[in-house]
Amino acid sequence: MEATLVDPVLPRRALIAIGGVLLATVLSVAAVRLSGTDIRTPDAPVMQMRELRFEDRTDGSVDVIDATTQSVIHNMTGENGFFRGSLRGLARERKRNGMGSDQPFQLMGHADGRLTLLDPTTGARVDLGSFGPTNAAVFVRFLNDSPARR
Repeated sequence: MEATLVDPVLPRRALIAIGGVLLATVLSVAAVRLSGTDIRTPDAPVMQMRELRFEDRTDGSVDVIDATTQSVIHNMTGENGFFRGSLRGLARERKRNGMGSDQPFQLMGHADGRLTLLDPTTGARVDLGSFGPTNAAVFVRFLNDSPARR
């Protein structure tokens, strides 16, 4: 029996076509990003908004402060992983841009029920509902909380 060469699993033309499709996809995405076109779904109108600051305390808790009245509306104690993780990402973005923590964040409740935490100084935002209703509930209470008693 004579040994024969087996054709590759994918013929050369198919590989070239796949490469062409991938290249076209990458170039299309790059063109959209460089053009500055916003391809996100527009936000529903903001129905409720509160400007908040977050201050670390020496006991490891975090004070949630209404930036308008300067009153503490809540004190977050314990792990609160989602809460701390959300703020850590926004703080990292501020630090990367050389900005301090004195400017407030905006917590916005939209007409469609979505909840967004926005940093107006960097433009960074967290769509809190994307992480499920339990995680969003951590923040939704800050829209309505009155000053905390100490």
